[in-house]
Amino acid sequence: MDLLVVDLSRYREISAGSGGTDFSEELRELCAAVSGSLKDNGALLVKDSRCTAEDNDRFLDMMERYFEQSEEFKLQQTRPYLSFQGGATPEGVEIPRCLVDEDMQARIKSMPKEVQPAIFSGPDPKWRYTWRIDPRPENTHFKELNPESIIPDGFPDWKETMDLWGSKMIATIEVVAEMAAIGFGLDKDAFTSLMDHAPHLLSPTGNDLQWHGTLGTVFAGYHYDLNFLTIHGRSRFPGLNIWLRNGQKMEVKVPFGCLLIQNGKQLEWLTAGECLAGMHEVVVTNRTLEAIESARQQSRSLWRVSSTLFGHIASGATLKPVGHFADTPLASKYPPICAGDYVEQEVAAIIRKG
Repeated sequence: MDLLVVDLSRYREISAGSGGTDFSEELRELCAAVSGSLKDNGALLVKDSRCTAEDNDRFLDMMERYFEQSEEFKLQQTRPYLSFQGGATPEGVEIPRCLVDEDMQARIKSMPKEVQPAIFSGPDPKWRYTWRIDPRPENTHFKELNPESIIPDGFPDWKETMDLWGSKMIATIEVVAEMAAIGFGLDKDAFTSLMDHAPHLLSPTGNDLQWHGTLGTVFAGYHYDLNFLTIHGRSRFPGLNIWLRNGQKMEVKVPFGCLLIQNGKQLEWLTAGECLAGMHEVVVTNRTLEAIESARQQSRSLWRVSSTLFGHIASGATLKPVGHFADTPLASKYPPICAGDYVEQEVAAIIRKG
């Protein structure tokens, strides 16, 4: 089975001529396909002409150069006292959610062996860098979730590169959020209205394949994302596995020129479980080994960089089922909670402080 591929340029073209709720049949069909894929698969692939392969390559080139720096240099950009928000996160800090979640552990044991996640026993062996995209809120009770970003020394094009790629991916998320809302029969801005001044984070990960490049090595253990929607540009090294709602395990192949969208836990909250947070892992597969060998032959970097951005709901907004989802039988499982409080709870569970 392949994931749905949606060309967002068609949506932008036909939605430009419609106002309010006066949507054409073609537009509604496009949006229903998006909402249906998020509901059934927890993911979809999109094409957005504003997000070019050149932009993605420029970003990956810079992040490869950064992750290749010494550990001593990278530790200068860490903020352990802020749960490593707004800077570098060393390997061995992020803990896969299922290591601290007994319900997830029971779910894994109940899975058929052939679709169970790869076995792991500790923190992820990956570095991460978080860079905030979008203006910070002027007043917030969640300063730890909305810190100033850090620019590493020796990277004069850092801010421009990060802001350019990050802002383009947020624009893509906003279009998908609009389409999903329409597809679910909600107001067009049901989701995007909650995203203003949110702590959107461009959060590339880096894995040193010279040290962690053996078959079966788990870069990111079985987990869900705590945010609203996650978007990935194409990585130079494959290895992402996702689980569909029906339990099927799928190794994702992102076609050239496409981006991957995945459900986060905040979307699950807003839809009262209509869209479940997508479970996934990143592991060294045979396809990863092939890409490693190709990179060696071409003398390219052996750091696997993920082009990942976490789109969030604003820290001060309330997470609760929206529109008609508030009247569904499962709505009570998703009681109102401030988005910032929710994120702090999740971060506390998966980040080793100190």
